[in-house]
Amino acid sequence: QVQLVESGGGLVQAGDSLRLSCAASGLTFNTYTMGWFRQGPGKEREFVASITRRYGIVKYAESVKGRFTISRDKAQNTLFLQMNNLEPEDTAVYYCRGYLGTGDYWGQGTQVTVSS
Repeated sequence: QVQLVESGGGLVQAGDSLRLSCAASGLTFNTYTMGWFRQGPGKEREFVASITRRYGIVKYAESVKGRFTISRDKAQNTLFLQMNNLEPEDTAVYYCRGYLGTGDYWGQGTQVTVSS
């Protein structure tokens, strides 16, 4: 049983910061590559950031480089996304993902709304 539960979303103003959390159960970060995706209004779901299971190699979408930071707490089995200098374009539902190759798991998402 794998469950990913996101939290930390909310309504903020442009320039503010938020930290999203993804609590994982039935899944270990030593096995799965973890990532964050988002889907804005009228848009397709897009990649935001990821971190590999072995060495913690991180990747970011060009739109968030320099502003977002993905990290993990292996002891708490929790994934984070620190979002700084938020822009209205960042408004979306943010999803946590755990990917193995033979398995692909998603959380239910947390809403982030950034006002001008």
